[in-house]
Amino acid sequence: MKKVYLLAAALCFSTPALAQSIPEQTGLNSMMGIAPKTEDFIQSVAWSDLFEIQSSQMALSNPSLKTFASRMIADHQKTSAELKQLLSTNNMATTPPSSVDDAHKRKLDTLHGLHGDSFVRQYRKDQISAHEDALSLFRRYAKSGENEALKKWAGDTIPALEEHLKMAQNLPE
Repeated sequence: MKKVYLLAAALCFSTPALAQSIPEQTGLNSMMGIAPKTEDFIQSVAWSDLFEIQSSQMALSNPSLKTFASRMIADHQKTSAELKQLLSTNNMATTPPSSVDDAHKRKLDTLHGLHGDSFVRQYRKDQISAHEDALSLFRRYAKSGENEALKKWAGDTIPALEEHLKMAQNLPE
């Protein structure tokens, strides 16, 4: 047991300053219904929006995905702008990342290598997963987050994310 604590401590001190906390990164917070730290929430939202925008830009050329992809691009550009505005208005020093994390980069690389039905299936799977994750994140932060303005925004954004999830589930398989 002592080794586990030492390993956890080493991981905490060895992660870069911009990396998510271990409980959020591993999904422990999500499994336990615990709100992310504000910095983790901001990073996760930014990475999610960037992934949604970039993956949907790839999907625009597929006629069966074009309407959904266009909506994802517009809606996630809007939430990115809203997040930046909230951070500025509330004098928060946190700056959202401007590029996706490694996990989202791998998903984008996978999508980039696919075509036709394989692309459609993977895009659908990624969209469902991304929106389920986003709903968990936003619900947890809206319920117990640290920053009141971000809590309200998270709560106000949940209906759109629920709609996105339903739309993603209705994409062609």
